[in-house]
Amino acid sequence: MPNSLNPMQLIADRWQPSARFVRRAAFACVVMAVVIVVTGGAVRLTQSGLGCPTWPTCTEDSLTPTPEMGINGVIEFANRMLTYVLCAFVGLAIVAARARAPRRRSLTRLGWAQFWLVASNGIIGGITVLTGLNPYIVASHFLAATALLTVAVVMWLRASEGDEEPRDLVARPVRQLSWVLVVATALLIVIGTVVTGSGKHAGDAKKDVHRIPLDVREITQLHVDFVCVVLGLTVALWFVLRAVKAPAVTARRVVELFGVLLLQGTVGFVQYFNDSPELLVGTHMFGSCLVWIAVLRVFLSLRDRGELLAAVPAPSGGHEALQATAASSR
Repeated sequence: MPNSLNPMQLIADRWQPSARFVRRAAFACVVMAVVIVVTGGAVRLTQSGLGCPTWPTCTEDSLTPTPEMGINGVIEFANRMLTYVLCAFVGLAIVAARARAPRRRSLTRLGWAQFWLVASNGIIGGITVLTGLNPYIVASHFLAATALLTVAVVMWLRASEGDEEPRDLVARPVRQLSWVLVVATALLIVIGTVVTGSGKHAGDAKKDVHRIPLDVREITQLHVDFVCVVLGLTVALWFVLRAVKAPAVTARRVVELFGVLLLQGTVGFVQYFNDSPELLVGTHMFGSCLVWIAVLRVFLSLRDRGELLAAVPAPSGGHEALQATAASSR
């Protein structure tokens, strides 16, 4: 298909978004990814996981919840509808990244990766309902949402830098320490889903929902152990960065991570010793997103990809070719 007939190219010929707009569109995807995690948690914590007992429709005879389903049906259906809002924001980010010149294929690929993650997670959500809130599927649903958040954060940060080959700002051992921090945090999040799957908030009060057959106290202790590991790695990375005189922005992001970890740990302890009240569990899920964002910001600040190139005028050839084609067909 000629570029002149490509809808993306037609938009690029007529609209040149600023670098700030692209960054804001990418950041909006980050915000929406967090919203999806938190509202998904709200569905489970309000016992609305089976508020719509089937998928993709809400009931076998209705796309939307019926009055008999009450507030649980409304909550579950509203969370499903948020997926379309997220798709709209992801679509805007893709179009904005594609329209800006010079064209950055890395950004558009990250945008499309988000789209496919949203689509796949929607299917996982449907499987979650059809399997009666199987805890393993519920955990994979959360982890897929975290994968979406990962790509959204990477796109947001990449929108502020250039496309040169990555250049490490620290020595290789320091970079390896940051990798260990990322892996440990990822394991912390995975273990958190196991704690959830073996805990009290199954997601539906009307049905005997299967739980992961583990002692919740023991798996919670493992989760706490990993919190200590991540805190220790964060402190170690800060001291190492100070010793090697790393860029100030990196050290500042490590301090931000440490602060978020302390807040998240506080919420977790209060939650545990108060028998996991719904509001604190939801806050803890929000904190999980903030911790992961902070870790990614630290990791990606340890390399440099050059300055963001200034915008150049979009080529008008595609628009002219379209006019010529239309004239010749008359």
